[in-house]
Amino acid sequence: MNIDIICVGNIKEKYFTDAIKEYTKRLKPYVNIEIIEVGEYKLPNKHSSSQITEGMEKEAEQILSKIKDRAYIIPLCVEGKQLSSEDFADKIEKITIDGYSDICFIIGGSYGLHQKVKSKGQLKLSFSKMTFPHQLMRVILVEQIYRAFRILKNEPYHK
Repeated sequence: MNIDIICVGNIKEKYFTDAIKEYTKRLKPYVNIEIIEVGEYKLPNKHSSSQITEGMEKEAEQILSKIKDRAYIIPLCVEGKQLSSEDFADKIEKITIDGYSDICFIIGGSYGLHQKVKSKGQLKLSFSKMTFPHQLMRVILVEQIYRAFRILKNEPYHK
C-alpha cells in the first residue's frame, strides 16, 4: 500500500520535522509513505476575501496535479467526518479491501482547502471541530496513520 500526504507549504520548525520523520520511519514496515509539499500562495499583508479565494484556487491546482490516478482521496477539513482511532483503522482496511492500493490525504494551507479539492474526496475527514496549524496537522495525521496500522496488526501501542 502507498500513502501520499499532499500538504500546502513547508515546515520550518525542527520539532515538527523530527516528529514527522520518527512516525514515517515507524511506518516503513507497514506502508510506503510520501509527503508531497506544494507551494503556499503568498498573500499581501492586507488581503481581501477575493485574494484568499484566488490563493486557494492556485493551491488547489497544484494539489490536484499531484494526486495519483485511482487513489482514494481524503481531504482533511473541519466539516469532515470524525472517527475514533479504531474506526480510522477500520476505514483504512476497508479502503484496501475495496481494491485501492493508493490513499491520498490532503492538508490545506492557512485558509483550508478549496472546494475543488474537497469535492474530489471520497471521504472528508476531520480530526476535531477545532482548527489546527497545518504544520501540526501533519504530525497528528502521520501519528494516527501509524496508530491505525498498529491497531490493524493487533500490535501494542500506548493509550
